Amino acid sequence: MTYAFDPEIAAAIPMLPATDLTDLATARSMLNEAVAELYGDIDTTGVTIREEFVPGPEDAPDVRVRIYTPERVAAPAAILDVHGGGFIVGDLEIDHASNVGLARDLGVVVVSVDYRLAPEAPFPAGLEDCYAALVWTAKHADELGVDPARIVIHGESAGGGLCAALALLARDRGGPSIAFQFLGIPELDDRLETPSMRAFVDTPLWNRPRAELSWDHYLGAGVRGTENVPVHAAPARATDLTGLPPAYISTMQFDPLRDEGIAYAQALLAAGVTVELHLFPGTFHGSAIVEHAKISKREAAERLAVLARVLGVEPA
Repeated sequence: MTYAFDPEIAAAIPMLPATDLTDLATARSMLNEAVAELYGDIDTTGVTIREEFVPGPEDAPDVRVRIYTPERVAAPAAILDVHGGGFIVGDLEIDHASNVGLARDLGVVVVSVDYRLAPEAPFPAGLEDCYAALVWTAKHADELGVDPARIVIHGESAGGGLCAALALLARDRGGPSIAFQFLGIPELDDRLETPSMRAFVDTPLWNRPRAELSWDHYLGAGVRGTENVPVHAAPARATDLTGLPPAYISTMQFDPLRDEGIAYAQALLAAGVTVELHLFPGTFHGSAIVEHAKISKREAAERLAVLARVLGVEPA
C-alpha cells in the first residue's frame, strides 16, 4: 500500500532498523543496540540519576525504577514514565535520553519504571509493576521533593496503553492521585477492528501483524478479541471512564493505532474528562525517531508544552 508520508520522514524510512518480533531475544538485543547507537553518550548535565528497587506486587519481584532529579527545580511535581515496546521489548534505556531532557527542561522529578515484559510475564504483571512504582512515588513524595497530588503519568505506544490502564486501576483501587495522563500513540484495544488497524498492515515500525503478536504475547494465545479481556488490559473496552484524570492523546495519520486513540479520546470526553487530542499528518507509529523532520520537532515541542502546562512550569 502507498502512504502519503511527510517527505522528510519518508526519506528516512530505508534507514530505520528492521526487527523480527517473532524472534524476541534477537529483537530485544537489536533494539538495545539501535538505542545505544541512536543516542550515543547522553549529556546528563543538570540531572542527578539513581536507581532503586521498590516493593513489587504481592508475590512478585521488586521493581527497578530510575529516578531523574534536576538541579533546577521548577515545581514539586513528578512524571512517572512508562516506556513503549509492544509489551514485549524495551527497558529503561528506551526513554533514558528523553527522561534526562524532561527532568532538565521542565525542572521536575522523573521516575521511570522497568516493568516486566510479556510473554515471560503476561498481563497483569507489567501493569502491576507500574502500579507499584506509582504507589512508591506517592509514598516517597517527601523524600523526592514532590507534591503527591502533582504526579503525571506519561507513556508512548504500549507505555501509553499501560498509562491509560494505570489511571483506571488507580481509580478503581482508590490508589494514588494522578494529576494528568499523557498518552502518546497509545496501544489500547486488543480487538483490532478499527479501520486504521485493518488498513495498515505494512506500515513501518508498527502494523497489524505486529499488533496481533503483541496482544497474543501480552494476553496469552487465543485470548485477544474474546470476551475474557479485562478493561485493565485493554482500556478501550472500558465503559465507565468517569473520574479519570485529564488526558492528552497523540495519534499518527498512518498508524494502525490511530483510530483507537481517537475513539478513546471521544469516550473520555463523553465521560466528562478533559481531553486534548492531536493527530499529526504524514506520520507513522514511532516516526518521531526521525528527529530532524519538522513534523517530529512539532511533536516534541508540543509534548514539552503540554507537560509544562499541566505541571505548572516554564520549560528551560
